[in-house]
Amino acid sequence: MLDFAQARRTMVDCQVRTFDVVDHALLSVLEEVPRERFVPAAAEATAYSDRAITLTRFADGTARVMLPPMVLARMIQALDIVPGSRILDVAGGTGYASAVMERLGGDVVMLEADPALAERAKAILSDLGCDVTVQVGPVAEGYAAGAPYDLILVNGAYETVPDELLAQLADGGRLAAVDASEGAGRVVLFQRAGEAVGSRRLFDAAAPVIEGLRRAPSFQF
Repeated sequence: MLDFAQARRTMVDCQVRTFDVVDHALLSVLEEVPRERFVPAAAEATAYSDRAITLTRFADGTARVMLPPMVLARMIQALDIVPGSRILDVAGGTGYASAVMERLGGDVVMLEADPALAERAKAILSDLGCDVTVQVGPVAEGYAAGAPYDLILVNGAYETVPDELLAQLADGGRLAAVDASEGAGRVVLFQRAGEAVGSRRLFDAAAPVIEGLRRAPSFQF
């Protein structure tokens, strides 16, 4: 029987800390939240590996994944969550990132397009005592009814800038996502300042492109 508590400690010490994640509150939460609860049963043994775990695949060729622990941790660190932050967790899957951000004091709304994943997220989050609102809908459109958000986390990549999501940021709000527009993926942090939105690249990372955020095919002559 795998010792999941030890696996969590190893994940934090050998993956997350070594990837420039230094936020003590975040590291503590990562040692507490049982990642194995959020993966498919057949993937429990690899829940703490340094790779993405596929939760489901869609007919359009996109997939929903749990990002590798060190990538997700560094994205969450970049968002700089403070207690009471209004957060939208986009393409939240089974709710792992939502659980982590809620434990950091965030007021989290999770958005997922797949009803089965959303229902599983509700059940797991409720069982763990996490106060997260789970909404079902097209993830690229965000959840305008809950806007504006201080922080938005996108659990995947985009090829076209997620303008509808950026429009739901509060003034000073930040959005973290993987930019796959140039092939090789890079995590980008956007920040709103009034009507303007700036961005900066943080680190290299790969993730599947989120449905609705693919570049339109072009004809080559």
